Amino acid sequence: MGTRRTFTDEFKQEAVRMVLDQGLSVSEAARRLGIHSTLLTKWKKGYQGSSKPRAHAPTALEEENRRLRTENERLRMEREILKKATVFFAKESK
Repeated sequence: MGTRRTFTDEFKQEAVRMVLDQGLSVSEAARRLGIHSTLLTKWKKGYQGSSKPRAHAPTALEEENRRLRTENERLRMEREILKKATVFFAKESK
């Protein structure tokens, strides 16, 4: 009996995207990936109904990236407020 292969969620998502985004047939995409077409059909059905394939748990890098983007946006807003305050107080002092 053969060993059972396991596939990452990322691999499954990319396989489904080949069918949905690139317009390949299920059998063509499966052949290119070296998997059986029924397996790809099963993955495709699992992802249908959602606007994008299932999200994976964010990695530490992705989480840090999200946190830094949020902080960057907050700092940009603060800088804009300080610019406006500087202009306001410069006019007041004249």
